[in-house]
Amino acid sequence: MIKVATWNINSIRARLERLIAWMERASPDVVCLQELKAPDDEFPFDEIAEIGYTSAVYGQPTYNGVAILSRGPIDCVVRGMDDAAEDGQARIVSARMFGASVVSIYAPNGGEVGSDKWDYKLEWLDRLDRYVANRFQPNEPVLLCGDFNVAPEDQDVANPQRWKESVLCHPTGRAKLKALMERGYIDTIRLHHHDQGPYSWWDYRRLAFPKGDGLRIDHILVSQPLADRCTGAYVDRDERKGKKPSDHAPVVAEVSDL
Repeated sequence: MIKVATWNINSIRARLERLIAWMERASPDVVCLQELKAPDDEFPFDEIAEIGYTSAVYGQPTYNGVAILSRGPIDCVVRGMDDAAEDGQARIVSARMFGASVVSIYAPNGGEVGSDKWDYKLEWLDRLDRYVANRFQPNEPVLLCGDFNVAPEDQDVANPQRWKESVLCHPTGRAKLKALMERGYIDTIRLHHHDQGPYSWWDYRRLAFPKGDGLRIDHILVSQPLADRCTGAYVDRDERKGKKPSDHAPVVAEVSDL
């Protein structure tokens, strides 16, 4: 069995100790990270290597930044979407490991609906759709992991009415994520959880976490060959607790014979 996780760490430097402790405890084989908030030369390659992982990193100072950590060899690393768009934001990195293609994704938040940031988010999601369509075949093992900044349905939102029409729940953003999934990608959480929740993000403000006011915006989407072998998926909610947590919790999927 291979255990794959995705986690918006919200600053690798601020939460390195916590990340390492979680990895030693949870023992994932692959970890996709988002929002590193550090350039490549400030990424803790040595500390990650000391616990047995190789890193593929696409960093950026202050904002964004994504990485893939693997217990096995990493090949075919691609930073960015490798398209013609001029985009200096470090939001996607892909690589091959354990016989599969893994992509770590940090989609734009979107700011406010109707803003320039919202337009950028929609354009970026269109680019992601084209990237996936051009790069991968639906019959090959692929994992799309990360913070998509979209809650797919109302059951992914603790308070749907309050978040209705927000950048995280807007019908246009949801439609773009759905279009991507219709290329043959399955939501691993929904393979195993059919009721309301679980949630992966809670705002730091308004006591959102203790009140349970969460949204599920972090996803592990897999191609059909891996969906057929996905034996479990969950959100490690406990990692949102304690001292200086990220506002996101890790999402984990378990796949047999990756």
